[in-house]
Amino acid sequence: MFVFLLMNYLNLSLYSHYSEVQFFIFHRHNGSLANGDKGRRRSRLALYKRPKANGVKPDVIHNVSTPLVSKALSNKSQHSISYTLSRSHSVIVEYTHDTNTDMFQIGRSTESMIDFVVTDTAGSSGQVGGAVGEGGGQSVQSTISRYACRIMCERSAPYTARIYAAGFDSSKNIFLGERAAKWRTSDGLMDGLTTNGVLVMHPAGEFVSEPAPGVWREISVCGNVFALRETRSAQQRGKLVENESNTLQDGSLIDLCGATLLWRTPTGLRHTPTLKQLECLRQELNAARPQCPVGFNTLAFPSLAQREIVDKKQPWVYVNCGHVHGYHNWGYRKEKGPPGERECPMCRRVGPYVPLWLGCEGGLYLDAGPPTHAFCPCGHVCSEKTVAGWSQIPLPHGTHAFHAACPFCGTWLTGEQGHIKLIFQGPVD
Repeated sequence: MFVFLLMNYLNLSLYSHYSEVQFFIFHRHNGSLANGDKGRRRSRLALYKRPKANGVKPDVIHNVSTPLVSKALSNKSQHSISYTLSRSHSVIVEYTHDTNTDMFQIGRSTESMIDFVVTDTAGSSGQVGGAVGEGGGQSVQSTISRYACRIMCERSAPYTARIYAAGFDSSKNIFLGERAAKWRTSDGLMDGLTTNGVLVMHPAGEFVSEPAPGVWREISVCGNVFALRETRSAQQRGKLVENESNTLQDGSLIDLCGATLLWRTPTGLRHTPTLKQLECLRQELNAARPQCPVGFNTLAFPSLAQREIVDKKQPWVYVNCGHVHGYHNWGYRKEKGPPGERECPMCRRVGPYVPLWLGCEGGLYLDAGPPTHAFCPCGHVCSEKTVAGWSQIPLPHGTHAFHAACPFCGTWLTGEQGHIKLIFQGPVD
């Protein structure tokens, strides 16, 4: 589901006057990819102003016979989009250099024109069908496009960033085949949608002050905003939404059908904890010497570098009540709940019993508050505002389903609220 964050939720960093603007990918590995962040395949990408502008903008439109399309697109120095209307008719829109913008491309392809390589994670709950193994080998066909989308960033203030469906390939072309959703606009130009679509949701309010989900929309190749199609790859487009735009803002979510990206701005990131601050929060938790209320052994959150490796001092929690314990292998009550669930010895509530992990990706936080709450049922710990905000956000899954999910691992949230307040017992001495 998340490669980042944005939210594989991958983690992307974006653009803002040489400042780090970030895209975050939602993924299963809580702050980094399984094999580490390498080159353009990483959990976070910061976009900076390029030494030389590489943006493009529409220029000349050609109506050509479809058999002549390949000849018309033979100029590899010319960006263009080809719309195949029928076997005998295509429209080619040539693009010209734009000195006022920088272009950044995102997709599954590892070719050099892709700035941020995104792959869905095997077993991620958000994938529609298909995954790329963590060793890099393709196990099932991915639903993320090789050239999924492109972002155009203005090189001067206010450094506005806009998203468009589809990216240019190695020949600097975008092809929309005969079966792709495409149409002529009212002004005689062309527009279209990609096979599985690029969905965007802007927050309804300020992401850090009043986190509330907006409405999921689909972005076209030309950056227009549409209501969602009936299903993800339906050929009939949704209704044009004229009062909304493709301009990204702090907290905008971008779904590529197998990976969801989160866009953060420098202003928004000032409210989030750094890795150093997260480490301080972890040390403060451990300095309070929380104890297991049954075994009376002192518990400790593992270091950020040791995340996902269960330690013998690891705190565990009953996610239906929030009571924190050390690990124990008793408490199963087959007659009171599904297999594998246990009964809390403090309150007798039955439910999942999981280890607690501190959320390690600061860009997914909504504030730098104390880590007092955990997502259910995965056990990722962060601030109250962060769990409350993400629990409200429906993330795309499959062809037309939506589920709230933990931004650190992509696990669907369960329970009435999707999160729980942690109940620690302090030292008895």
